[in-house]
Amino acid sequence: MNQAIERRVLLEAEYIAKHGATVRRTARALGVSKSTVHKDMETRLPQLSRPLAREVAQVFARNKAERHLRGGEATRKRYARLRGSTENT
Repeated sequence: MNQAIERRVLLEAEYIAKHGATVRRTARALGVSKSTVHKDMETRLPQLSRPLAREVAQVFARNKAERHLRGGEATRKRYARLRGSTENT
């Protein structure tokens, strides 16, 4: 594996582990695509560091379990913002 790719994979994994970040947040913060982050974490990271791969998998499992809550909160905020804008006009 190319050294630049290895560095990117480890940087992404450390970011996810440190911040408990989602794939989207990691991609946005590091300037890569979601597909790249996902591919790196699922296939490349286990080849480089099994312990770090397990830690990232735990973060992803927690994020997956909580995603319905984040989606509901985003919807609640969106409709609250829409109601607020129509009341003022």
